[in-house]
Amino acid sequence: MRVAVLEDHVLTRQGIVTTLTDAGVEVISAVTEVSDLIRSIALDGPDAAVVDVRLPPTFTDEGIRAAGRIRSEYPQTAVLVLSQYLEAEYATSLLEAASGGVGYLLKDRVLEPATLVDALRRTAAGECVIDPAIVAELFRVRSSRGSTSSLTARENEVLAAMAEGLTNLGIAQRLGISDRTIEVHVQRLFTKLGIPNDMTSNRRVLATLHYLRTSS
Repeated sequence: MRVAVLEDHVLTRQGIVTTLTDAGVEVISAVTEVSDLIRSIALDGPDAAVVDVRLPPTFTDEGIRAAGRIRSEYPQTAVLVLSQYLEAEYATSLLEAASGGVGYLLKDRVLEPATLVDALRRTAAGECVIDPAIVAELFRVRSSRGSTSSLTARENEVLAAMAEGLTNLGIAQRLGISDRTIEVHVQRLFTKLGIPNDMTSNRRVLATLHYLRTSS
């Protein structure tokens, strides 16, 4: 897998490059500005880009906006955004900007090569990946508020796992039930959330957006 990296902090950038290289990922460029990343993607067409969420000049959501631009102009390149903080609103913005091929991880995952590379491969395959820590915190907040939707407890568990980007098989393995049962839960929660029956991947993204919006 070929990856481009955008990170303005030199030590963090070197850490990301080292982690990916040691894991067998080819880093084709490591830059500090959005314009340089776009140029690298246009010339080299990497499978994915790793982008810091907070970049100059405002250090707010430049990474999120860059991800949206990349997915729009260079759809062959997936984008994995890294954030130092648990910011559900940025994860929501990222999913709203692209229907697939995006991910949002906490920067601590740089210290977990297997997690980082797995997220990159999944985003490159067109999936949406949200850091499990973000989903877990939102699930905790959601639970403390009490259920405000028509979903059952099990359907909420399925939705939370879906928000992490797990497939039906992955959800079934986590919850210890059959994938056929998961299919039933998924279809029921789609119906309850009023998500139209079009492309399956888009429905999962819409369900994830619902989860993020109602939990944050």
